[in-house]
Amino acid sequence: MTAAGPADQFFVYDDDDSPRRTRRRGSRWILGGAALLVIMALLAAGIYLFSLQRSYGSNVTHFAEADPGSDSLGLAEDERPEETDATNVLLLGTDAGGGSGEDEDLPRVPGGGRSDTMMLIHIPESGDSVQVMSIPRDLWVEVPGGHGWHKVNAGLALGGDQGHWLARATVEDLLDVRIDHVTAVDLLGFVGLVEELGGVTVDSGYSEPFSTSEGYTFTPGEQFMDADQALSFVRHRSTFPDGDLQRIRNQHAFIRAVIEESASPSNLANPIQTNNMVSTFASHLITDPDLTASRAASLVWDARDATGDIQFATLPNGGSGTSPDGQWIWYQDTEAQAEISQAMQDGTLGDYLSD
Repeated sequence: MTAAGPADQFFVYDDDDSPRRTRRRGSRWILGGAALLVIMALLAAGIYLFSLQRSYGSNVTHFAEADPGSDSLGLAEDERPEETDATNVLLLGTDAGGGSGEDEDLPRVPGGGRSDTMMLIHIPESGDSVQVMSIPRDLWVEVPGGHGWHKVNAGLALGGDQGHWLARATVEDLLDVRIDHVTAVDLLGFVGLVEELGGVTVDSGYSEPFSTSEGYTFTPGEQFMDADQALSFVRHRSTFPDGDLQRIRNQHAFIRAVIEESASPSNLANPIQTNNMVSTFASHLITDPDLTASRAASLVWDARDATGDIQFATLPNGGSGTSPDGQWIWYQDTEAQAEISQAMQDGTLGDYLSD
């Protein structure tokens, strides 16, 4: 064997007097260390996600199970629309803290506040976009289960403590699409998120300044809002010529702002704040029993690429009028509803709304 030179003392030679294999061993150590870091990062992410699921699960409330023996709820499985690869979630907005709904005779969500907001959240199979379709509360529809014609949110009252299921059946019948989950969120849940975020910047699309009964004035364009201002912004409707339709547009602008701010890298990188936001929002949320913490996490994960591609729209109407019992109502635009229904079934609702 050749005598070791000055440089050779740093290598352990094998039988062919070459340092190559030892160098490879060193590379393996480097690669092994990198893999360990990746595993540790994945483990930390898993613990973080588990913590968020636990925060959701320990704060959310669930509706009562559906009563399959009740013919008045429109729950017959063979009469429901067929399942698709998309996910549809019916969101019932409530206002237990007063404001827009407390001075009116509006139905209450079982276990929650009065409801005057109804949105259908559509997540296509691809998960690369999300569409949110608001349904005006004064839309005149036939409520399943032999209840006759009423405003679209009447099912909440007609169904009693099972009203959420009748509301689901009403929207399924209206749009001929299957709804996978039904939830109710109090407006104060979104306001709580604003408090956690320290305020949000909302782009008001209304063309003129308007003032609310709480004394706030909002101008066209972007403006920063604290929690109280945001609450006043989404409740107001009395001075708008089209009333509830403009309030729906304001709600869309507000929800978009909250989602974008909540999903910003700086907030997601703060596990304590993210955990607090999940806990705050979940404490104002009521869901069907199947929307468990793991299912909710799965839906969020499926739609993780859609944060920047969330489309908001309002179900078109066929003009206003008066119901046989004297109520002010919106008539249905059945042609537009059929097109929207087909687009949801085909997974092309995003394209339809973009046209």
